[in-house]
Amino acid sequence: MVPTRARYVIIGAGIHGLSTAWHLATELRERGLGDGSEVLVLDKTDIGAGASGVACGVIRNNYFQPAMRRLMAHSVDVWESDPEAFSYHGVGYVQAAPAAMHDDVVQIHAEQQAIGYESVLVEGAEACQAYMTEMFADWQAPGVTVVLHEKRGGYANNVASLQGLAGKVRRAGATIRTGVTVTGLQRSGDRVTAVETDAGTIGCDHLVAAVGPWIRDLWSMLGMPSTITVRTQDGRVVPDAPMWTYWALQEGILGIDPQEFMDNRGELPPVIHVDSDAPLRDDVDGTLITDRIWGIYYKPDFHFGGVQGGASPQPVGRPADTVAVDPYGTASPEFVVGEDFVRMWTSALAACHKRFEGRRDVYRKEPSGGIGAFTPDSFPVFDTVRGNAYVIADSNHGYKMIGVGALVARELLGEPQELLEPFRFARYERGDLHPTSHSPFPWS
Repeated sequence: MVPTRARYVIIGAGIHGLSTAWHLATELRERGLGDGSEVLVLDKTDIGAGASGVACGVIRNNYFQPAMRRLMAHSVDVWESDPEAFSYHGVGYVQAAPAAMHDDVVQIHAEQQAIGYESVLVEGAEACQAYMTEMFADWQAPGVTVVLHEKRGGYANNVASLQGLAGKVRRAGATIRTGVTVTGLQRSGDRVTAVETDAGTIGCDHLVAAVGPWIRDLWSMLGMPSTITVRTQDGRVVPDAPMWTYWALQEGILGIDPQEFMDNRGELPPVIHVDSDAPLRDDVDGTLITDRIWGIYYKPDFHFGGVQGGASPQPVGRPADTVAVDPYGTASPEFVVGEDFVRMWTSALAACHKRFEGRRDVYRKEPSGGIGAFTPDSFPVFDTVRGNAYVIADSNHGYKMIGVGALVARELLGEPQELLEPFRFARYERGDLHPTSHSPFPWS
């Protein structure tokens, strides 16, 4: 049974929906405005059934965009607040990059220092080789001339962390109802008055849409446009730009004992991210895979039972309204990773570490992948888009951004948050887009 009314209805039981519910219920209690029961979370499947549940789990501050760095520093604070409940491993994060990205990485380091986020910068090919070899004796990544080692961040077990977060939601007095599909919204003027579901209609005072790749559908239910005018940073006007573009995630697992990828001290290493402009050749037959800049990330992960990571996502290449989001993740044969990814990722691993040479045969042959809905500048939208409807649309940065829910909760209680200001929907019309880096990843 679902209630017929709730003061706050949050749609989506992924990282953003659960974090918002936990913090909102807690704020209501602490401010004497309720007991937490005013918050209801709905999900049509289950906790973590969408993008949060298939996430690699990497948590980093490695962003070229100042607003993303500040926001991620805040989220890392939340991850570190309860590592056990969030299944969080604060092993750090290393980016190794080529000369084309040197200035970007130097700027990231300088601005991390400015906000008190500890990191180490290494410049020059020889210095980078020495730094990484001190960490891994078999390091051989080509084309690396700059390294940024973030001492905070790391990764978390996605499923366990979401269950830990759900426990905090319930202990704060809020309710989670799964297996409830939202079918429509009732609106009066600029306000949402009720949420229609397959289990009945739920009246509400406030709505939060935190639905990940399903944002296209909730956006439409809110009467928001599928195409918008975007003003670029150089003053160009792009009419009818699609609000949503789908990208397929590219991640997988090398099926080896995670103990085989420890550092020289026999300890868990940082998460490693390598970008390189050196030609990448097939580790098996030596044929050229790409002579353009490429990037991968990877980590030993005992939950996944191997070395787990991925590469840059690939555009789906179809208009958003023609993309089938359901069935999601590994249940969709259309969007699971293919042999091209396996060939590229295993070859890149071998290019980075001698220990991974000739190991393609142990790549885990099981479905992996999912899709994400990207905004016009590939960065999140956090905003009230109707009188009482708040949208959390994150372009697949979401899992690491566990702290956004704390900020959204305060905004729902009438306190605008400076950290969220750069992510308003109006930035597209104003031309306040986030800057673009030289990374091969659209979200860096």
